[in-house]
Amino acid sequence: MQRNLFKQIGNDAETLATQFLEEAGFRIVERNYYARKLGEIDIIAQKEGVLHFIEVKSSGRDFNPVWNLTPKKMDRVIRSSHYYLTVNRLDVPYCIDAVLVRRGEVELLENITM
Repeated sequence: MQRNLFKQIGNDAETLATQFLEEAGFRIVERNYYARKLGEIDIIAQKEGVLHFIEVKSSGRDFNPVWNLTPKKMDRVIRSSHYYLTVNRLDVPYCIDAVLVRRGEVELLENITM
């Protein structure tokens, strides 16, 4: 039961993030892309010719969800992004972003791997 609650919170956060990104001019390419044996990318979006691989993190408490962007998680997102580019034979500008959702507020952190 607890696991289902966390999954629902995550799904709700991804929906908020998607709406936020669309309102900010992003075109959603894909949601919940799974790269076999590497991991999942929550949202893949495009804006102004740049492909954005976006990790969504949320927290309903006073805890800042940015602390959930661990080195291990970021490594998986980076490797999954490279896999996506390779499988789709894309040679385009891209970046890795995060969307933080806390108490209904949404914040975009762009190009977080620099």
